[in-house]
Amino acid sequence: MSAIDVVRPERSPIARYRRSLWLLTVRDLRVRYSTSALGYFWSILDPLVMAGIYWFVFTQVFHRGVGNEPYIVFLLSALLPWMWFNGAVSDSTRAYIREAKLIRSTKIPRTIWVVRLVLSKGIEFIASLPVLAIFAIFAGATLNWEAVFFLLAIVMQAVLTVGVGLIVAPLVIFFRDLERATKLTLRFLFYASPIIYGVTDLPPSLHLLASFNPLVGILSMYRAAFFPEQLDPLTIGIGAGVTVVVFVIGLLVFTRTERAVLKEI
Repeated sequence: MSAIDVVRPERSPIARYRRSLWLLTVRDLRVRYSTSALGYFWSILDPLVMAGIYWFVFTQVFHRGVGNEPYIVFLLSALLPWMWFNGAVSDSTRAYIREAKLIRSTKIPRTIWVVRLVLSKGIEFIASLPVLAIFAIFAGATLNWEAVFFLLAIVMQAVLTVGVGLIVAPLVIFFRDLERATKLTLRFLFYASPIIYGVTDLPPSLHLLASFNPLVGILSMYRAAFFPEQLDPLTIGIGAGVTVVVFVIGLLVFTRTERAVLKEI
């Protein structure tokens, strides 16, 4: 054994996983924007357009009875994390189909093909936060101490999104209609989650039921940075429990279908 081997021991499996994950994530981001003139701005253009449309409809056309002022900040604080969740889950439906050759020819853990999608979309989300800050400054929104929940919301959303991705990605290989079903479900979740409205706007009769949608608690933590009244411990607690269950189910589904997926792709 050489001196180099003694001084620099072989990387642990966890270290190799992290390195492979980072390399694949960087590659994914570079490929995504390599032929784009606007690059980074495309990651924020979609939520900005959507926020602009909803702001116009609910402030200029209809007399809005939901949300808080400034409404554009209220929208963006939930719309930006939604774009992360929506984009990562949508891409997960094609995670194994697009990278079939690499998946078959490499020995890195197959979970990495879902996790790198969540990470790349998460980086885009982080990169879009200056836009939220700019709107908050110009709209006069006040940053509150509840902003500390922002980090918890990011962690909770990442775990939830990975869990959903690990369920969807392998099952799409066997049930191709699941890709379209996932898109429909995401469309339903958009309106079933407090994005254009807030947690406080939920009817009391639906409050407990809505709490089982983990996005409700997650979005309430994001919004609490500017709108403390949106912070709801009940939805956060129940949502955290559901998030853990979804993640465990995702690992079980992935583990039990991994060999079959490799045969199918």
